Amino acid sequence: MSDDAAPMSLHTRTENVLRNRTPGNLTREERDVLESAISGTRVMRAGQIAVRQGREVDASTVLIEGLMTRHIDARDGRRHLVGIYLPGDFVDLHAYALKRLDHDVGALTDVTIGIVPHSALERIQTDYPHLTRRLWFLTLLDAAQHRQWVLRLASLNAIGRVAHFLCEMNARLAAIGRSDGERFDLPMTQVDIGEVCSLTNVHVSRVLRELRELGLCTMRASSVELHDVPRLAQLGNFDPHYLYLNDATARLAVSGKGSL
Repeated sequence: MSDDAAPMSLHTRTENVLRNRTPGNLTREERDVLESAISGTRVMRAGQIAVRQGREVDASTVLIEGLMTRHIDARDGRRHLVGIYLPGDFVDLHAYALKRLDHDVGALTDVTIGIVPHSALERIQTDYPHLTRRLWFLTLLDAAQHRQWVLRLASLNAIGRVAHFLCEMNARLAAIGRSDGERFDLPMTQVDIGEVCSLTNVHVSRVLRELRELGLCTMRASSVELHDVPRLAQLGNFDPHYLYLNDATARLAVSGKGSL
């Protein structure tokens, strides 16, 4: 991990926090407070671990750029992804209360992160109760997403799991201006997607081919194009309610850019 991230302009580090969610975007005052809570930014390379399972921590991480994961390594050595995080996500805000995590937090791509000491979160809790509720909302949102991930594995077949995951990524990226509702970059390998959906990379390859042949989705390298968002959402039983998006973004997530 390095501390050589380039200086960022005011509010750039938190511009995607709660963006286009139903509680409303952060106010200028809330963003000022949250910005001041960030003690510094760091760059991490893909594959590096930010937080090790079981180690005591005194700061939390807000993701500024790139993709991060929460993952657990099983006894047989296989990695299981239990969360994918995008710019604006507080990856381990729950560490403020837990102090030790039951999973690793790592960089899936090269990332830039903001470090928020728990002492700064203590001050926010004391002096800014409304912002504290906003941060609490983030932890509840994270839990809602995790429940959907569990449901996806329990209730959907292979093609449904991948369809649901792609719809979720489209919705979350649309919320931060990284998708137009039908096209987005997703720098994940088939192995990564398999670890999200509990499938082998060979199975993921077959599913992606089937989605393409059905005229629903094309994924080339990190570029994803959704050809029929409503049908893909139906196939994956995707309803964006658990993401707590504002109305316009939620509509985009299930209808595509034609809904704008």
